[in-house]
Parts: sequence; C-alpha cells; structure tokens
Amino acid sequence: MSEVESSLRASLEDKFSGGRGMEAHRLAAIEKSTWQTFQSLPKNEQGRLGPKSVRYIVHSYFAKEHGWLIQGLEPHGHRTNVTEVHEVSILQDKAPALVEALLEHQQSDRGLALGDVVTMIAVLERLIFDESMELVAASYKLNDQSAAGPLDEEALHEVLRSYLLIFGSGGSGDLSDAKKHQQLKVALKRTSSYADLIEFEGDTVGNYDFEHRHNTNPFAPQQYSSDTVANIAEVMTHGYGKWQNAECRGMKTALMELDPTGTGRVSLGDFYSQPEEATYQFSESVDYLRQTGALDETGRGGPAVLIPNYLAGPTNCIASSAYYSVCCMNECEGLMNELEHKIQAPTASSERLLGIVGNLSSSTVDSHRDLPQAMKDKLYSIADQNEGEVPLHGRLFAQWLHFAFPNECPYPQITESAAVLTPAQWLDETATVSSEEKQLHIESIDTAKLDVPFMSQWSDDEVLPVFEPQKPKRGALAGLVRVVVQIAGLVVVLRSAIAAWGGAASAYRGGNGAKDKKTELPW
Repeated sequence: MSEVESSLRASLEDKFSGGRGMEAHRLAAIEKSTWQTFQSLPKNEQGRLGPKSVRYIVHSYFAKEHGWLIQGLEPHGHRTNVTEVHEVSILQDKAPALVEALLEHQQSDRGLALGDVVTMIAVLERLIFDESMELVAASYKLNDQSAAGPLDEEALHEVLRSYLLIFGSGGSGDLSDAKKHQQLKVALKRTSSYADLIEFEGDTVGNYDFEHRHNTNPFAPQQYSSDTVANIAEVMTHGYGKWQNAECRGMKTALMELDPTGTGRVSLGDFYSQPEEATYQFSESVDYLRQTGALDETGRGGPAVLIPNYLAGPTNCIASSAYYSVCCMNECEGLMNELEHKIQAPTASSERLLGIVGNLSSSTVDSHRDLPQAMKDKLYSIADQNEGEVPLHGRLFAQWLHFAFPNECPYPQITESAAVLTPAQWLDETATVSSEEKQLHIESIDTAKLDVPFMSQWSDDEVLPVFEPQKPKRGALAGLVRVVVQIAGLVVVLRSAIAAWGGAASAYRGGNGAKDKKTELPW
C-alpha cells in the first residue's frame, strides 16, 4: 500500500514540477479553493475520497475557477455511471505513468487524501497550460517574431493579442498563414469584442509590469524575454474563463428580461422572437434544448427554456481544444461552496439547510428571506427519503436549489446520454433551429397560459453520483470463522516448521534414534 501511495505521489509531483520544483503558491491556491468541498464529500474508512468524489471535486474546481470543461470530466447528466479521473484524455495522452499509478492506487482501495487531490488538479492545470504554450509559439510566427530574442512592448502586445485570438478559437484556425491572421486582426479592430480583448490583454501586461517594477530598469525601454511572455500568457489563461464570462452575464440579463415571473424560464416563442437589433439572437433547436436538459415542457403555455441550463449548454462553450473547452461559469458552484463550507459533511438536517440557504444571496436573490412553505415541505420529504438527512450532492437537493435560485442553479435533468452535454456533439447544424420552426413557435405564444405553476417540474427521482456502493460487511460469525481458519493455518505452518527443525536436528546429530530432551519443543 505504501509503495503504491509513494508511486502515486512521485508521479504527481514529477509531472507537476516539470523540472522546476513544486510551485507552492499554486498548490496553496488550489487547496484553499478545494478543502471545503473535500470536507463535505463522503469518505472511506481511511478518511479519503473514492473515485466518484475525486471526479466531482476535480470537475468542480475547474468549472468554478476557470470555466473549463475537461474532456473526460464532462457533466454526468445526473447519472451514476460516470467517468473517473484516470480516464481524462489529456492524462491518458500525456501522462500515462500517472494514469497507471492512479489505477494501482484505486485497486488498492486506499482513496486519495486532500494533498493527493490538490496535486492531481495542479497536474491537470499544468498539462493544459503546457498545451496552450504551443499557441504562444504560433503567435510569435504569426507576427513574424522570433522567440530567441526579446520583444519590445509593441511587439509583445501584438503577440499576446494573437495568442488570445487563437486560444479563443481553440487553435482550430490556420496557425501558419500569417497574412490571413493579420487581415483578421485588422477586420476585428472595429468590433467591441476585440476592444474588450485588447483591454484584457493590456490590463494583464500592466499588472505584470507593476509586480516586477523593482526588477526593471526605468531608464531603458522595456524588453520581454520568451520566458516572460510565457508567464504573462499563463496568467491570461488562468483568467480567461472569468473574463469571457462577462458575455455570459450579459446573455443571462437578456434572458431574464424575457421572464417577468422570475421563475428562471422563458417561453420558447419569446426565446425565438428577438428583434434583429437585439444583442443576442437565440437559435438553438428544440431538439438541442430538449437533449441538453434546457427545456421545461410541463407548463400549460407550452415549452419554456430554463435560463441556467441554457447558459451551461455546450453551444455557449468557446475555445474548444482536443482536451477542454471554456464555458459559461456556473454560478451555482459558488453557492454550493458556501454550503459545503458551513456544513463540512456529506449530509445535513432540513432545519440546518433552511437556515443557511435562507441567508445565502446571489446576483438575483437577496439574503434573509423566508422560503415558501412548499419548498420547506419538499426539503423535509428529501430528508425522509434519505434516513432523515439531506445528501448535499444528490439530485433531489440540486433540484431544490434550482427552485431556491432559479436563475443560477440548473434544473438537474437526467439526460439519456451525458455525451449530449459536450460541445463536440453539436459541431454540425443539428443545434440550429430552422426559420420555419422558429416562426411556428413565435406564432404559438399564448399569453393567457404563460404562468407556470410553482415547482410543477418537480420529480422524486434521486441520484447520488458521489456515493460509492457500500461493500458488504462481514458478520460476527464470519469474523469468527475467519479467525479460526487463520489459527488453523498457523498451526499447520508451525507443525511443518517443527517437523523440519526436528529432521534437521537428527541429521546434524548423525541420525541416531535417541532424542535430546533438552532440545525437544513442547507441544
């Protein structure tokens, strides 16, 4: 066991260090972000996390901190048969030794401690950053610059802006056509999105210059080495998800304006009927909305789009590479973190949760509120279904949180296949609605029936995706039998040893039949 554990830790640290030594500040930041989730997850007898909990905490970290959807750690669609961390594509491709160590560790039934989880996250983060550094090298070439020499400030800005452009496209464009790339930059200069990109890049460089002002010569033009450029690009990669999430927040505001009832639902007709001058045009097909769990079809006024589910959908992901995508950040993750911090256990009583949730606030919900009696009753029923306690990471509590925070927490649909929640499944035109279908839904709006009964979409299907199946415990009789068998085995071993010792002693004495009473073992 200890050898397997040492092998795992050595593999993790070796991959993370990359020959530069452990980055203590990154490990500290990751631990600060994850320790409360670790405390709240179910653990084995050694106080460690099983495979399902490890998957949850790693996915939660990247979704909350970066808005990253890691291939192999996609949303599970509230199913129990989910992938595990060792199945992450970038690990299998670029860290096979680490995958082998993880499998050995899992087979030993030990689980991962907090330090192991923190280093695992750091490894994944490092692998993705290393992949993005290949785009930095391409950005040098697209601007006719050499990484062998330093860049002046103007050249630095152009290289980093190119990096952000190709990072945002997932590196899917032609990274060798410098002329075409420069033409694209000229065309984008007139757009507000490129102005935002320039501001983000300029702020990052300015912050870097300020932090390192004591190491630079104020009387000479600033020069930037390739290592410095890589460091700045890494900082931008860290913050890219939160920066681009401003677009998601704008989209959320536009959708909420179409929801006068505040239920987190927009009628399909209103969803499609945006005027041409509107900032956001929504064109996802009904089939896409239904398969990804973004459609509520229980209302009397016809189908309605669930705002948080739509925002979390794969068509709102950008920067899709072979290993990850950058998606809208899930605001419910922050609310769950607050709950995990206060509970620090896998389950809690209904009364305690009502007190905590009533004092939580979001961008659209104020704290210090009294929840409706219908919601209180539902929470009590969840506890009744689970031996008097509410599982924090179960589907029913996620459903309850959706009705408490309808614009932040997605409704937990049980999808037919978790694959529909990934961007790769919607690269073709199947996600786009036809103009005929769009017009049909616009004309079918019945304003008299748009009111959706509160919690009409509730279902009592429970899924506990982070709870490992309990192993059968041996009864007292089975334990006694096991002890008896062990004693019997010990007796056989001892008798064999005695016989062998006696034979050896006889041979040593020349084989006479007389027994030496002084050396005879008592039995």
